[in-house]
Amino acid sequence: MKEVMAIVRQNKVNVTKEALAETGIPAFTCRRVLGRGKKLIDMTLLRSIVDSGEIPATSQGEYLSETSRLISKRVFTIIVEDSEVNKVVNTIIDVNCTGNAGDGKIFVLPISENYRVRNGETTTDAY
Repeated sequence: MKEVMAIVRQNKVNVTKEALAETGIPAFTCRRVLGRGKKLIDMTLLRSIVDSGEIPATSQGEYLSETSRLISKRVFTIIVEDSEVNKVVNTIIDVNCTGNAGDGKIFVLPISENYRVRNGETTTDAY
């Protein structure tokens, strides 16, 4: 079994849910997160805007000029059999890819055990 963890744009949640369901993967967890990628902000451009007075000296202007701003994203966690990983990954890429930075990331992690709380079942079928 594998865990597919996908970080996507918040406006892509519904299309991702629908695409996963259509692919035969209706079970997942989705939660709100804040974060940022590795891409650095070009401070020379931002400073020239600030120096020119285009960014207002308000909380909104401060928000725009913050270099380490955390961006609202969504994380899908999907537990699937090994044979379904490529299907899930490709589905998520298909509906979330815009070709721009910030489209998201997908991580695939091994699941060694799982337990069903209701009855303590410890099989690979417990997802």
